[in-house]
Amino acid sequence: MGGGVAAGVPVSVVWFNALEVVAWAAVWLVGWGTNSAFALVGGYRFLAQGLAYELPHMFALITAALAAHSLDFREVAAAQDGLWFGVWMPVAFAVYLVSALAMSFWGPFGHPVGDDVAGGAALELSGADRLVFFAGRYGLLAVAAAASVPLFLGGGAGPGLPGWAWSVLKTAVVLALLVWTRRRLPVLRMERFMTAAWTVLIPAVLLQMLVVGIVVV
Repeated sequence: MGGGVAAGVPVSVVWFNALEVVAWAAVWLVGWGTNSAFALVGGYRFLAQGLAYELPHMFALITAALAAHSLDFREVAAAQDGLWFGVWMPVAFAVYLVSALAMSFWGPFGHPVGDDVAGGAALELSGADRLVFFAGRYGLLAVAAAASVPLFLGGGAGPGLPGWAWSVLKTAVVLALLVWTRRRLPVLRMERFMTAAWTVLIPAVLLQMLVVGIVVV
């Protein structure tokens, strides 16, 4: 948040990416643990979606780290003095936002909780369990929006306001954009998203990484 950190981890980009895998286990276990066929299908859909989005997501993170010569969120944000990474590496930023939606199975990537399997992974959840499950989903969306600020939007840099205020403002704008997609874009079938991820997103972000690598070298 601006110049302050909750925990200074020198490899925070890797740490952030690694902890996302916990979501894979959590959503799949919710679908598997209720002993329901439809819920299990929803859990496996999320695993398939995770395998499809994780590689382009990881390459987008690496592209930002490559440009900053660091895996530390603080140094990545500081390296954007004068020009945000989201401006001169727009493909990596766009891929990151798409993977953020997939990570939180939101909007066009809501197939794991789709109506065609009666709610998917969350089918058998009710009461407090359902509340915690969907609160975690919204938390994933908010964390992804917040992480995009030091990665691609210059961190807390900005005129007139303190750094923490700019961080909050930028996070709110990105989060609003992600939330807006929910009712504006149709839900993609899983195999279509997987095809697009492997044939479009990965080559595009690798090309962006190549361009960034040439520039920084």
